[in-house]
Formats: sequence, C-alpha cells, structure tokens
Amino acid sequence: MLANGRPVKIFSGKTSRPLAEEICRELGVKLSNNSLTAFADGEICVWMDETVRGRDCFVVQSTCKPVNDNLMSVLINIDALRRASAGRITAVLPYFGYARQDRKARGRDPITAKLVANMLTAAGADRILTMDLHAAQIQGFFDIPLDHLSGAPLFVDYYMKKFDPAVCDHAEFVAVAPDVGSVARTRNFAQQVQMDLAIVDKRRPQANVSEVMNVIGDVEGKTCIMLDDIVDTAGSLCNAAKALIEVGGAKEVYACATHGVLSNRVDAATGKVTRAWERIENSVIKELVLLNTIPLPEDYASTKIKQLSTASIFAKCIQHIADETSISDCIFGAR
Repeated sequence: MLANGRPVKIFSGKTSRPLAEEICRELGVKLSNNSLTAFADGEICVWMDETVRGRDCFVVQSTCKPVNDNLMSVLINIDALRRASAGRITAVLPYFGYARQDRKARGRDPITAKLVANMLTAAGADRILTMDLHAAQIQGFFDIPLDHLSGAPLFVDYYMKKFDPAVCDHAEFVAVAPDVGSVARTRNFAQQVQMDLAIVDKRRPQANVSEVMNVIGDVEGKTCIMLDDIVDTAGSLCNAAKALIEVGGAKEVYACATHGVLSNRVDAATGKVTRAWERIENSVIKELVLLNTIPLPEDYASTKIKQLSTASIFAKCIQHIADETSISDCIFGAR
C-alpha cells in the first residue's frame, strides 16, 4: 500500500497489538516495529526500530484499562514519531478513554475528554481515527481532523444473518435503546435491520448504579436486541434486560455493544468483587456481541459473549486516509 509513493507505517501499542496485526493483514502490509519497555518506576519508553522520515504513520492503541498507561503509550509513540520526522501521524484509537467525562455534570468538574484531545494534539498527532465516541460532540474538542467511525454495520450484518428476514419475521423483533442517550444510534440500527424501536427509561442514582423505571414501546412476546456503545460493569444492561422480560413481557433478550470495558464492581459494604462478564453470564441476556476495540479480560470465561472484529473497517479507513480520498463511505449512521 502506498501513500504519495511512500510506504505506510503502522505501529501499535501493547494492548491493541492483536487488532493492529489484523488491520495489517487486511491491508497486506507488515506491522512496523517499535520497542515498548517500562523502567522500574513505571515510566514508559518507546523506540522506533525503523526509519519513519517523511512517512505516513498510524499508531493503533485503545486507551482502555489501564487507561493512563495506554494513553501515555499513545502520546509517547506520537512524540517519538514526530521527533523522528514522520510525514503525518494518525492516532488510531478504537476506544477513546475518558469520553464519558465530556461535560461538567456538577460544579468544579473537569472536562477530561477535552484535556485528552489537547494532549493528543500537543503530542503531535495530525489526525484522529476512532469508533463510536460516547458523545459524538467530542469531535468538536479537537482542532485537528477526527474521523468518527461506527461499528453498527458489523452488528447489522451479524443480526441480518443470524435472524434472516427470509426465515424470521422481523415484526416479532424489537431493537431496544437501553437508555435515552442511545436512542439515535438504536433508531438508525432499527431501520437497517427492519425492526420496531423501544426504549428503556431509567434513573441512575449514582455512578455505576442504575434503576430501571419503565419500558417505552411494545416488546410483549417479542425478541429484543439492545444496542449500546459501552458495557462497563454491565449493571445497566442486565437491569434493562430484566425489565424487558419482567415489565415488558419480552420473549428473550440479545444485546450488542461496541466497547466491552467489562469492569469489576466492588461492593463498598462487603468488599465483594463482581466481574462484569459473570453478571452477564448470570443475567437473562441470551447473548452479548462486542467488538474487539477492547481486548476481553484475561479471566474472562463467559459462554454468552461473542466478539466481532473491526479490522476491516479500520483498514478501509486507513487506506482512504493514506490515499487521501474520501472516507464518507466508511462512516455509518446519523451523526
């Protein structure tokens, strides 16, 4: 693959290396070499093992857990490329950490998503490529181009094959937004898979705790497919699925989400640790489909979780960026 007559260089951080290797296979290029080491005090050191002078360079790294380590890895990789005279640097962030801190929810709150945007720009990134930001408006936090991709086409393709309209009556299916913030993306998804739309209305009394209040829409006796952008502790998703069955009378519930953060939750009173994947395993959810923007936890042992690859979408967009052609056909859904 050539960009202006020069080979493209694709580098990776440690966490997203499997995805970066998949992207390279899609593009028919070799993953470029960079050495990532850590000193005894935890400082990260990056060294580029090959020349990048004048090259079009891409750094693939999700800023997922450990968030701060992975964020520093991206920043240091970008700085190393800039100081080595790379021609153009694109930060490929399949998952953009700190995206949920996109506004002041109370007095004296930081807007950390904006701070991270400033840091990436200051480090020397010329462009950002990411998928399913928690809030699409975060694009405006950047003073450099940001290409905002959607993982929805992968879900559309998956469910249209799993529940083929030629075999399954989609009038008996409902696409469900697990909260009000997911309505826009779920409506678009519902149109693509030819299903009706329902919404789970909930009240969140505190962080990582949700209380389901109502189901808006007809789900009685129907198969529900919930669509979300992030699954963190899985409390909201499992509570919404339970409400669809117990309150709405749904027949069964499937779920899908772009980013599987899958954090552990610690009970403040007892100290008991509940793993997100265990909560999903014990829930009424029949299957949870995630994308590989974030690697699954090392202790993951769920039979209900399935992961789809985003490599083809990122590879296609990287090709367009390298060729300096429009990426409009890479971007799906209403913004």
